[in-house]
Amino acid sequence: MPKNKTHSGAKKRFRVTGSGKIMRERANHVHKFHEKSPQHARRLANDVLVSKADTKKIKKLLGR
Repeated sequence: MPKNKTHSGAKKRFRVTGSGKIMRERANHVHKFHEKSPQHARRLANDVLVSKADTKKIKKLLGR
């Protein structure tokens, strides 16, 4: 039987913690920081948990 392939778009966007939780980056934390306040930019810097509704789908894309 062939191996399952990891979805290449998903592996760039999500990471799995040691306990199995899936983390993602916040939206709008890529560029144009001169238009955002420093407080807003700092808030966007932290990774957050993926919503419970999406967890099963993302784990399948990551091959877990």
